[in-house]
Amino acid sequence: MKKLFLYVIVAGLFFTTACNQTGQRASAAVSDAGNTSATNAPVMKFEKETHDFGKITEGAKVSYAFKFTNTGKSPLIIKDAIATCGCTKPEWPTAPIPPGASGEIKVTFNSAGKMGLQDKQITITSNTVPAQSMVHLIGEVTTTTPNK
Repeated sequence: MKKLFLYVIVAGLFFTTACNQTGQRASAAVSDAGNTSATNAPVMKFEKETHDFGKITEGAKVSYAFKFTNTGKSPLIIKDAIATCGCTKPEWPTAPIPPGASGEIKVTFNSAGKMGLQDKQITITSNTVPAQSMVHLIGEVTTTTPNK
């Protein structure tokens, strides 16, 4: 009975050691793969990250195209673009952007129901490292006062 107990303990130690070594090798492989992908990842470089549309009258729509270039080493794939408000609609290319090529994210702001200073942030999610980039559309919405 004592020998059986001793065998179970020894077997448990061997099993634990083997599992830990396998886990270390697996995590090292993931770490190396992460560094490689970051080195070869696409890079989204914007010409301008902020556009000021100036003063517009409430109810007007303004659009701007944020131009960018993929300065990385692999194709850039834009997965999503989300604005901080439903009044701002981004449109982005769905085809991969090869290294060295350019594209644009067109943003349209509808000022209906808005007043005063506006700062609309657009978050772009892609296969870059880090995965998210941001651009801003800013300006001021004014009203026209009727003549009395």
